[in-house]
Amino acid sequence: MTQPLLIINIAGLGVSTVGSDTPNRLRLSEAGSGTISLQPPTPALTSVSQATFLTGTPPAQHGIVSNGWYFRDLATILNWQRTANLMARETIWEAARADNPDLLCANLFWRYATHASSDVNVVERPTYWADGRKSPDIYTEPGSMRDELTERFGPFPLFRFWGPAAGIQSTQWIVDATRYLIEQGRFGLLLTYIPHLDYDHQRFGPDSSQAQKALRDMDTEVGRLVDAAQSREMRIAVVSDYAFQKVSRPIFLNRMLRQAGMLCVQHAENGELLEPGASTAFAVCDQQTAHIYVNDPSSVTKVKKLLEDTDGVDRVFDRQQMRDLELDHSRSGELFAIAEPECWFAYPYWLDEANAPDFARCVAIHAKPGWDPTELFWSPGISGKLHLAKRMLQKVLGLRAPFDVISGHMSIVRGSHGRIPTSDLHRPVLITSWPIDPRGIERMQDAKALVVQALRD
Repeated sequence: MTQPLLIINIAGLGVSTVGSDTPNRLRLSEAGSGTISLQPPTPALTSVSQATFLTGTPPAQHGIVSNGWYFRDLATILNWQRTANLMARETIWEAARADNPDLLCANLFWRYATHASSDVNVVERPTYWADGRKSPDIYTEPGSMRDELTERFGPFPLFRFWGPAAGIQSTQWIVDATRYLIEQGRFGLLLTYIPHLDYDHQRFGPDSSQAQKALRDMDTEVGRLVDAAQSREMRIAVVSDYAFQKVSRPIFLNRMLRQAGMLCVQHAENGELLEPGASTAFAVCDQQTAHIYVNDPSSVTKVKKLLEDTDGVDRVFDRQQMRDLELDHSRSGELFAIAEPECWFAYPYWLDEANAPDFARCVAIHAKPGWDPTELFWSPGISGKLHLAKRMLQKVLGLRAPFDVISGHMSIVRGSHGRIPTSDLHRPVLITSWPIDPRGIERMQDAKALVVQALRD
């Protein structure tokens, strides 16, 4: 009989973080394969790495080129989409079912979970009410699983999953739900996601005391998963999607492109809005990487030169050079940029804060044309606290008002990721509870064959 397998994806876990602060992961590595460093895909971002691990293919094949990209036919930038229809290529569970058609798979909180071929899918999906409110909820397949999990563990703590209040509570809910499915003993493969390191590693940096505490708190939750899995005689694999690097300086590519006359905005009632379809070029920024879309083919060389001359930009790749990165997909930009060490790419395109769009100080990951880690920070000072109290009162009274309570100051971010790692210090990890031969397991896409084989043994 095939031994069931639990795969734990830990956001931001680097090789150098497995040690005395992570005893549960350390005991797992000592019992099995040890800690194997993996070369992540480029860019090393959540969605890209997860798709690479699940399909055993690079972004050029599976099509997930970032956490969000420019949808050319819609002339719109969309971030953090959830549907599996966007991810091409065969997944781990689909490959394993070739030998074991009865294999049941549950997927909790990995990206591109909705409409996937796994038997149970659970992912965050807020409820957006007609009056403008946003409340916590999850999407599940089958739909009855939503009611089952909510009744047992309460509503998913969405505002602890992302935003300035993000913390260990969201990880604890996911661990509770995963343990509940483990205890049912019916799944041959379970995948779950531990987000906790994402928060204080970005807020304070990977070397901070807060980051070390986050490592310990997260390891406690991993220990609960390991104990539950071992009680069911499951194999366990821990994989991370990237490792954090210390940063101190935001680089504003879109402002540079705007000042060069390449980027267009529309002055609207709610501030300046980026118009990607009308722009010659614009950047979709995410952590230390950016896809640059150039609508005018004759301008690619000029835009590339502008980027290369921008302080804080390490390298710029054109489509030909992206082939070496295995990133040459139709969804990719005409150019792809990587920030210098200790730098990261900030999305803002407005030149005057008075013209910032109304969503700039809100947690609005689907409205912003790029990644905004300042959503992890409350607006500072007494004025920030008073404004938060005002907005909370308005919500209690049922009044419609934007929840514009985040800092928005890009210079306060201290941790980021996405660059091409050149040493184990910044590489993600693979840990298995069973002995494996590490030869041939160097890139993240190499791990799929290992996992599929484990499901066959």
